[in-house]
Amino acid sequence: MPLRALVTEGTRADCAQANELIAGFDAQHLIADKGYDSNAIIEKATVQGMQAVIPPRKNRKKQRSYDKHLYRHRHLVENAFLALKQ
Repeated sequence: MPLRALVTEGTRADCAQANELIAGFDAQHLIADKGYDSNAIIEKATVQGMQAVIPPRKNRKKQRSYDKHLYRHRHLVENAFLALKQ
């Protein structure tokens, strides 16, 4: 279940709000989709003690590894947003 939501205009990229979304959270993992694959977001998560579980974009020069098994649980968040939209 999402713990924090920020509402922005439709043309703003989701990843632009990532720092505000994760600020102050004490968590083991940050699970997000490829849209959040940026060095800044991964570094922020690491500084806060989180392991970033974000698949790397195809155009990354150095591909990072991520926990594929844990990433599969991201659908629970997607289902929560689907319920909120309905």
